[in-house]
Amino acid sequence: IVSKTALCLPPVSLIFYAGATKDMGKMLGGEEEKDPDAAKKEEERQEALRQQEDERKAKHARMEAEREKVRQTIRDKYGLKKKEEKEAEEKAAMEQACEGSLTRPKKAIPRGCGDDDEEDEESILDTVLKFLPGPLQDMFKK
Repeated sequence: IVSKTALCLPPVSLIFYAGATKDMGKMLGGEEEKDPDAAKKEEERQEALRQQEDERKAKHARMEAEREKVRQTIRDKYGLKKKEEKEAEEKAAMEQACEGSLTRPKKAIPRGCGDDDEEDEESILDTVLKFLPGPLQDMFKK
């Protein structure tokens, strides 16, 4: 008994042959057919890709310009500076401080910390001596 679907299908040999295309010739070692317009089509495709890339770059440049405009309004509103401006000011200040110096600039040391001058020590000693009784002052002055 043969089903209706089996009657509708072509024989197996026809399926194999029908699937064979131009590519079968290439797979079996045959020559590839040359498309006379292939170079022209490839050139058009490359041109289309370049045009799309240019459009994409222009779009991103417009978006970045718009973002920068918004950033600048925020900087103006809150009195902020760009990173480049801050870095340039800091660099100029460092160079101005280092002018004529062969070594890096010293860090600022707060008064009273670290090495003090001898004059400061003497003035402190004089201040303490003022509060001592007379005979003790004479002992320390000798």
